[in-house]
Amino acid sequence: MKIILNQDIPKVGKKYEVKNVADGHALNFLIPRGLAVAATASALKKLEIAKTQLTVEKKVQENLLLKNLRTLDGAKIEIVEKANNQGHLFAGLHKEQIILALKKQTGLDVLPEFLILEKPIKEIGERTIEVKVQDKTAKFIILVKKD
Repeated sequence: MKIILNQDIPKVGKKYEVKNVADGHALNFLIPRGLAVAATASALKKLEIAKTQLTVEKKVQENLLLKNLRTLDGAKIEIVEKANNQGHLFAGLHKEQIILALKKQTGLDVLPEFLILEKPIKEIGERTIEVKVQDKTAKFIILVKKD
């Protein structure tokens, strides 16, 4: 049975992919849980519209970020997190938390794929984070403080 995935599913596929799966798997598991829809002609048209809309939105956001990259360069962002006495955070800071802090403090909305963070931040202190859009980069400082 041909289906369109509504989200990433391990060992099946990624969001918006059209996949051929066993009828039982589709009818008894994926479709009832809202993880996929049957790949009908109308559903495929909706998929194409959603994909084009996503690419347009991403392109607009990328262009907006390119224009505002200079304001981001050298900015200092403060994040307050819970940590122990040795300065280790109880939970690592991931891209999503950094993006939220960026949006609150600078007003810029950065997509996760533009933020270069090799591993989560797990200690208090200053870190330099890089944002790369196309061939242009900007660096800003994150100051992680203890709560």
